[in-house]
Amino acid sequence: MLSKGRKVSSRGEAVTANYAFGPHDEDIIIKHRLLTRTTTTRGEPPLKKLQKKFTSFVLEIEKDADNNGDCEKLAKAFLQELSTFEIPLLKSKAVVDANIREKENFNELKDEINRQIVQAQADIEDLKKQLEESKIERQHKEECEAIRKLIATQPPRSETQKIISQLEKEIAALDAENTAGSRLLELRKKQFALLLHVVDELQNTIEEEQKSLVEEMRIATEEQKNGIEDASGGSDAMAVD
Repeated sequence: MLSKGRKVSSRGEAVTANYAFGPHDEDIIIKHRLLTRTTTTRGEPPLKKLQKKFTSFVLEIEKDADNNGDCEKLAKAFLQELSTFEIPLLKSKAVVDANIREKENFNELKDEINRQIVQAQADIEDLKKQLEESKIERQHKEECEAIRKLIATQPPRSETQKIISQLEKEIAALDAENTAGSRLLELRKKQFALLLHVVDELQNTIEEEQKSLVEEMRIATEEQKNGIEDASGGSDAMAVD
């Protein structure tokens, strides 16, 4: 099975790369070669050589002839080939064990990093809260400093108290003056009302006196008229006689 990939050339252009095997097939082949020790295509595979040595040894044992020497040679050759085949297996096992330990260490390191990330996130949140609290505290300090400067521009408390006392005295004096003015105004109102009453009575008295004078003058005029008429009537009577 052929698979295609993309490589970048030195000129920066994308070049299509062809592979003899896909990633999955390649993993299977590598695993098979590691198990069978066929890591190279040159020469006879070690497992096949071991199989031949074992087959030769078994076939030699099954012969009825007196071949103890050949069997011993084949056994030694088989054991030597087995040892040769076992050494890479032990190396592979050591590599696998080392990889397992490395993977465990990696997982532990990953867990530790994740724990540190979680702790760092929690620390970041705490620092954010502390930053907000610090901002609020700084704002309060700035407000207090502004108030302190404003207070520093004001006169001392003793002087302010003195001014307050003086103002209180002036207010008391103004209140007393206002009270006296109110009383005087009330007295003037009563006096004015009495004056109006007196003027009204005086006007009524004058009107009554004028009426009496007119009446007296009218009576005097009538009496004078009657006297003249009486005098005229006596003269006429004397002339007739």
